[in-house]
Amino acid sequence: MDSVVCVKRVPDTETKVQVGPDGRRIQASGVNHVLNPYDEYAVEACLQAREKAGSGEVTVLSLGPAEAAQTIRQALAMGADRGVLLKTDPACDYYMDPLSVAHALAARLKTMRLDLLWFGKLAIDDQSYAVGPAVATLLGLPCVTEVAEFAALPGRATATRVVEGDRVRMEVDLPAVFCASKGLNEPRFASLKGIMSAKKKPLETVDLAQGTARVEVVALELPPARQAGRWIGKGVEAVPELVRRLREEAKVL
Repeated sequence: MDSVVCVKRVPDTETKVQVGPDGRRIQASGVNHVLNPYDEYAVEACLQAREKAGSGEVTVLSLGPAEAAQTIRQALAMGADRGVLLKTDPACDYYMDPLSVAHALAARLKTMRLDLLWFGKLAIDDQSYAVGPAVATLLGLPCVTEVAEFAALPGRATATRVVEGDRVRMEVDLPAVFCASKGLNEPRFASLKGIMSAKKKPLETVDLAQGTARVEVVALELPPARQAGRWIGKGVEAVPELVRRLREEAKVL
């Protein structure tokens, strides 16, 4: 069972984000980057499928700056076999929209052998939900998103996806694309042995030929500071004044 999992290097959710001097991107200094949390579920799904099949290879594919190699090493430390980095040009000064990313990933994936292709359902930095399904479309493969349960069979796989509070069980022919949701599994921690062995596992770096930007980030702004609360009154006597303010000031009634 050969699997490829696409991962992304993202800012840690605990990082205090600041807008950079150009007003179009976050301030890079002092920002800790991690493996996208939803991608951790995808990596674990690939590892479990390989273990259940008893054979196969798990390849980690990422697109990003040279520093994304460390993100790939995190997945290798969990147990993946090899990595491929599509390295973006550090001098490139534009935002790669999800479709551009999908085209770049699909071009590489066409050359790779795989039964399962996994993504996290979204990246926590842009939350586009788009790259996995876009790659599936470009490759002409079936795609199951929001996967909460998964089982691989010879030549087929079953997946249960979450749909508006309900669950739908689907069965697809392989190869196919799957997008992992929270709760699919419990990602394993990298052991000391895994961390040490990850340094020796093959990691191929390919310079990505980037084209013309299709999407431009015009401005990046932090959300406005939350206003302090106001004391209206106490008990039923405060209700008329509360209703008035909701209608005339907040304009939500």
